[in-house]
Amino acid sequence: MQRCLWDRAKRERSYKIAAGQPDMERLERILFPFAIVIAFFGLLYLADWGVLEFRVAHGSAYRTVQINQFLATPLKGNKEEYDMMGTFGQKCSRSIFPQKGNMPCWWLVRHASQWE
Repeated sequence: MQRCLWDRAKRERSYKIAAGQPDMERLERILFPFAIVIAFFGLLYLADWGVLEFRVAHGSAYRTVQINQFLATPLKGNKEEYDMMGTFGQKCSRSIFPQKGNMPCWWLVRHASQWE
C-alpha cells in the first residue's frame, strides 16, 4: 500500500512539472537562500549607514585620499602615450558601502589611479 501511494505522488509531481506548474517545495528551496542573502546585505547596509551617521555626528566620517590622474592619448600605429596630469585629493566615506555620494575609503586606497 505504501509503495502504491509513493508511486502515485511521484507521478503527480512529474505531471505538475511537465505541465509547467511550479513545484512549490523546489521553488522555496531555490529562493530561500537568495532571500537570506538579500536580507543579510540589507541589514549590513543599514548598519553601515547607522555607523556612518554616528561618525558624521562626531566628525570622523570622512577622509581624503590622494588620487593619481593619468591621460591616455592615442597615437599613430596603435600606440598610446600616458601623461600624468597630477594628483588630487578625493573625499571618501569611512564605510563599507558607498554612502552619501562618496566612495568608501578602502576602495579608493586600492584604486588610487584614475585614467581618462
